[in-house]
Amino acid sequence: MPSLDPAVAEIRRAVRAALAPLGAAPVVVGLSGGADSLALTAATVFEARKLGHSVVAAIVDHGLQPGSDAVAARVADRARELGADAVVLPVRVDAGHPDGPEAAARAARHTALARCAADRGATAVLLGHTLDDQAETVLLGLARGSGAASLQGMAAVRTGDDGMRWIRPLLAVRRVTTRAFCAASGLEVWDDPHNLDDRYARVRTRNRVLPVLEAELGPGIAEALARTAEQLREDAEAFDEMIHETIEDIVEHAEAGISVSVAALAANPAALRNRVIRLVVDSEFGVSLTRSQTLEVARLVTDWSGQGPIDLPACTARRAGGQIVFSAR
Repeated sequence: MPSLDPAVAEIRRAVRAALAPLGAAPVVVGLSGGADSLALTAATVFEARKLGHSVVAAIVDHGLQPGSDAVAARVADRARELGADAVVLPVRVDAGHPDGPEAAARAARHTALARCAADRGATAVLLGHTLDDQAETVLLGLARGSGAASLQGMAAVRTGDDGMRWIRPLLAVRRVTTRAFCAASGLEVWDDPHNLDDRYARVRTRNRVLPVLEAELGPGIAEALARTAEQLREDAEAFDEMIHETIEDIVEHAEAGISVSVAALAANPAALRNRVIRLVVDSEFGVSLTRSQTLEVARLVTDWSGQGPIDLPACTARRAGGQIVFSAR
């Protein structure tokens, strides 16, 4: 009896571990036809048979290139051959998205997958991101300079406000392993032309930046970046718990907004103080502050000289007695 290919064994183990806590509810797998999502779909179908899950392969057609509908139909046929139910989800991408076409496509894809999962009674959506994707995400976050939050990369498991779990079983698996899985399983891979388009920052990071880092600094760069993301995520989770405990004691509702104790903010270290400010504004007004905006608000605590209100997205911040008051605009 021939032994199981190591790539197939590795990916099946990863998928098995991801499915085990889910009970017997249906699961949705995001399938593009590329090696990563195709390997994930094949392994999920295999493992789901033993665990009692039904598997829906959801193929999102962004309509961004000619013939995308035909590609989506072929990928759906491939999923059915593997033993999954398959559905094609046409979406419209917002060309005017403020964060660019990649973010627009990602947002449209997320909405379509969430709706599909809800319609099918699924409790989880499985995504095919790999360790290589994680490394690229960390590098892109580093380039943006937006702090530790952007360096945490993607979570292996994230639960949405609606209770839906978004799971990335292959986040510790290299991209070369998914290709080896497909080769060993005789699966025909579709390579998206957008993955070779240097107009996209992620493509440049994948095809130019990471290879240079590997060549100049030695192998293991992708693994090191992924470890960094994991460690920062652990730190952030602990930090977030501290922040929520702190906020309960120092935040009060105010007219048309919310207020925070100046003395309590001043007593905390800068990292905690700045996170409290960002979290208060995000939770109350649904907007994210930049670092410069956060520091301006913090100056109302640490460098108070009578300055007036600070205009922020969706709200203003002002010092009133012993409180920083955030009011809707």
